Amino acid sequence: EGTPPFSGGEPWPQIGFGESRCPLYMFPQVLDLSNNKLHELPPSLSDCPKLKEINFKGNKLSDKRLEKMVSGCQTKSILDYLRGKARQAEEGGKADGGRAADKKKKQQQKKKRDKVADEQEEVEELNKMVVRVLHVSEAPTALTVQVSAEVKDVRPYLVCCVVRGMNLKPGNALKRFLMAQTQLHEDICGKRTTATIATHDVELLKGPLTYSVKPPTQLKIVPLGRKEMSAVELMRHLQLEASELRKQKKRQNVTGLHKYLQLLQGKDLYPCLVDAEGHVISFPPITNSEKTKIRKTTKELFLEVTSSTSLQICKDVMDTLIVKMAELNKFTAENQEEAGSDREGDGAPEPEGGHASSELIVQQVRTVDQDGNLKVVYPSKTDLTKDISNLMVVW
Repeated sequence: EGTPPFSGGEPWPQIGFGESRCPLYMFPQVLDLSNNKLHELPPSLSDCPKLKEINFKGNKLSDKRLEKMVSGCQTKSILDYLRGKARQAEEGGKADGGRAADKKKKQQQKKKRDKVADEQEEVEELNKMVVRVLHVSEAPTALTVQVSAEVKDVRPYLVCCVVRGMNLKPGNALKRFLMAQTQLHEDICGKRTTATIATHDVELLKGPLTYSVKPPTQLKIVPLGRKEMSAVELMRHLQLEASELRKQKKRQNVTGLHKYLQLLQGKDLYPCLVDAEGHVISFPPITNSEKTKIRKTTKELFLEVTSSTSLQICKDVMDTLIVKMAELNKFTAENQEEAGSDREGDGAPEPEGGHASSELIVQQVRTVDQDGNLKVVYPSKTDLTKDISNLMVVW
């Protein structure tokens, strides 16, 4: 039939098997491949303009519709059908190519989104405040607090824990912590009317501890910044100081410890936390002892929260205190300050290098009654559950 009528010099469609394949222009106008073992008819047959008659009867074609057509339809109908299949195949190929391109684009977009999400998650992880809980069973030497029955009518509620990893040494870290404690006394503690916070240096404690009551004349303590005296003497000194302050500043109200004196008015017994050597280390809601005072060099803190209102208030205050400590510790780790020059530390500079860890470890402390029966353990699984996005509590 001469040169193939295809643009670009494309070859003629071919038909046959193996080495017998040859261009269709070599065939006459009649193509008879009846009673063979053909399963497919190439759609390219429709591109043979000289083909007038075809016979594919007796072949088991996979296209059942086409199998029926070759048994009873004219050549033109069969070729038209094959031409339609060729067009569908071409359009399908384009569609498949488009779908493949769209799929690839979507995969690239998803990969990019995943990468951004992973980077964001990594940043969020780095910004998280981590509080790790150490169970009593993991600390055989953990402190315990025995609560006497007499506190029931005075100040019955108490929760305690030990915190490690609080870095108080750099710059104003200790000052910020003490200011935060004062602010909590004003806010969540209701000016100490609902609860009182006390902090101690664990290294200066001798356990086990006892939470009990004493008559004011028998309760002896070394108040913060003062010499040892009885509770009666301390209250008298504070009342005189309050009176002098009012005169000097010509004010009706007073500040500091003086504004909490009325909280113990009319009490025959005062609450106190006593160590194993009989030293009173806490006299709530008035003061702690100078003996267990925290300093810049303090590595472990014993935290106590007492209340005359409810145990849940103690837990809520302690939760808030620990979260605040985590915030302050993270701030200290991210803002490398030089060691302070006040009297609370040795003034040694912090080691150079990477940021210090801001992770806090909270060790559970059990409070028991006089018979050793458990009253409360803090923190428990129901504590430290506040919904704070950047706080992660590890149990």
